[in-house]
Amino acid sequence: MGKIIALANQKGGVGKTTTTINLAASLATLEKKVLVVDADPQANASSGLGVDIKQAECTIYECIIDRADVRDAIHDTEIDTLKVISSHINLVGAEIEMLNLKNREKILKEVLAPLREEFDYILIDCSPSLGLITINALTAADSVIIPVQAEYFALEGISKLLNTIKIIKSKLNPALEIEGFLLTMYDSRLRQANQIYDEVKRHFQELVFNTVIQRNVKLSEAPSYGLPTILYDADSTGAKNHIALAKELISHNEK
Repeated sequence: MGKIIALANQKGGVGKTTTTINLAASLATLEKKVLVVDADPQANASSGLGVDIKQAECTIYECIIDRADVRDAIHDTEIDTLKVISSHINLVGAEIEMLNLKNREKILKEVLAPLREEFDYILIDCSPSLGLITINALTAADSVIIPVQAEYFALEGISKLLNTIKIIKSKLNPALEIEGFLLTMYDSRLRQANQIYDEVKRHFQELVFNTVIQRNVKLSEAPSYGLPTILYDADSTGAKNHIALAKELISHNEK
């Protein structure tokens, strides 16, 4: 059975999509079968993995709203063992359309259920909100990775996310665990970044990944070529950080 991991933080610009793309590519490079589910209407994870979203006829939107066959929404990427279910701007209105649907918080869980056997890891890139689609992602997931930007306001809003996770655990998904807090956009030269790391570590202790994702220009360049950083520049700091993260995730889950 594959493990479903949501990457969530309602704060925008913390590196959720960058982490999703590059962690998925790193896991695939380490010979895992990986599926990225792009649950963000901006569809950056889809385009960042080379999917032409204008040409995509079946997306996560059709799977949720029209109950289209989920396999019709799966796209290949440049890495054989990495697939992606693309998103669409229509997902913005999906939350309103879902309001009248039965078991509306569990639709994504039902959509992904048949794919669990086929992949080692399914990563869901959530939008920067705590709306119904993100609730669906957290209800479908076994665990959640929370990217935290190494900056002053990093811990702001995390309590709201943790409260949402607590509610989902009690009402919808008792098995949901926190996989870990991941420090992103880290610049070790800045005293503030080190202070944030210490604070996150003090708050959440062993729930913090040992790996940190450093600021790296290659991480922001690679998506414009529709490539994960490991294919764009395998020797870059960004690629190496994500390989380290993938190894840490595997060792934690496959003891």
